[in-house]
Amino acid sequence: QVQLVESGGGLVQAGDSLRLSCAASGRTFSSDTMAWFRQAPGKEREFVVSIRWSGDSTYYADSVKGRFTISTDNAKRTVYLQMNSLKPEDTAVYYCASKRSVIITTSTGEYDYWGQGTQVTVSS
Repeated sequence: QVQLVESGGGLVQAGDSLRLSCAASGRTFSSDTMAWFRQAPGKEREFVVSIRWSGDSTYYADSVKGRFTISTDNAKRTVYLQMNSLKPEDTAVYYCASKRSVIITTSTGEYDYWGQGTQVTVSS
């Protein structure tokens, strides 16, 4: 089992920055893939970005490429999502997820563990 706890959400204005954190505990492996998803009201959960614990093989959704940066701290078993130049359309609940595979995938169904989510609201 893996437990994921997100933090760092909040209310910001367009153009501001936020950094989300996802602390992992339990049986994690260096080969696990970690990811961030988000879900806006009335919409399906969508992929944002993924990374391996080793810090390589990042993959970004086009909508956040160039603005968001994912990183890992293996010693703390924590994944970070630095979000810059935030837009109102980035407003959503952001979820951390992990899966027991090195294969990059954007499908929610491929991920084994999920956090409870953290709200990010960007006002215009």
